[in-house]
Amino acid sequence: MTADLILGIETSCDETAAALVARGTDVMSSVVSSQIELHRRYGGVVPEVASRAHVELLMPVVAQAIVEAGVEDRAIEAVAATHGPGLVGALLVGVSAAKAMSLVWDVPFVAMNHLEAHLYAAFLEEPELEMPLVILLVSGGHTMLVVMEDHLRYRVLGGTVDDAAGEAFDKVARHMDLGYPGGPVIDELAMQGNASAIAFPRAMANDGWDFSFSGVKTAVINHVRKHPDTDVRDVAASFQEAVVDVLVDKARRAARDVGAKGLCLAGGVAANSRLREKTLDVCVADGYRAFLPSRSMCTDNAAMVAAAAWWRLQADGPSPLDIGANPSLRLPVIG
Repeated sequence: MTADLILGIETSCDETAAALVARGTDVMSSVVSSQIELHRRYGGVVPEVASRAHVELLMPVVAQAIVEAGVEDRAIEAVAATHGPGLVGALLVGVSAAKAMSLVWDVPFVAMNHLEAHLYAAFLEEPELEMPLVILLVSGGHTMLVVMEDHLRYRVLGGTVDDAAGEAFDKVARHMDLGYPGGPVIDELAMQGNASAIAFPRAMANDGWDFSFSGVKTAVINHVRKHPDTDVRDVAASFQEAVVDVLVDKARRAARDVGAKGLCLAGGVAANSRLREKTLDVCVADGYRAFLPSRSMCTDNAAMVAAAAWWRLQADGPSPLDIGANPSLRLPVIG
């Protein structure tokens, strides 16, 4: 089954988003309402606050996406929503609204995996990417090395055994009283610091494909406690370099081992300046195609949900309307 024009909805965490995408690649509109200011005072996302905000924001965001796309409701041929992983209350808001719209408009409903959607962000800006690809998916909740053999065919090489990279950024920033979210502020400070000033550990750097960032986070916290006068810019730069070194080195080795034709970044941490710079450098050195998504496509958005849903609908057909939110949903992998 296929549908040319799909409405995507994303409410897995603290972004309320809607988008209209045609044929899996043509973004006709993409609207994202951020809740950062709501959660900043708490130093992180509060699930109940996020869910209530989604309830208030979702329908205006959907309406804006439809208006910006310049289409009528009747032109929408399917509705897709993230049903996991994520915060269960936040997911339920998007899933419930999408089901209601699919019933009212009499169009298919597609329940989408948030991780799979991130993999498809690259194809919105570069539809002709050749596979196999190694995709480094790095966000606040996930750090994964994924081999994309073909559309809808994935192998997960490794993931985080403790803190995700983005989570480590947020925790370090919180300890240093830098504010929330931690990633952007550490990125900005690091540009002014010396990345070689402090030798923070590179955990599991040469051990398989999994990642661990809890140790470097603890090392930063201990260093700041023992040396409170250390320049915060040097701490930020040295910490960021330790994280980026491990991410890029493993992705580089993975691309070599699987014979990938390209290396892509995905997820919120893919917006990090140093990660983007170093990824591009190693791809140029090794002769791989590098794809660095625009920063708007790194963070949670609904265009990637609609893009992935276009492929899923063709392969699997509509999702049953009794499907629920699955906060622990895993990426579907090959056999």
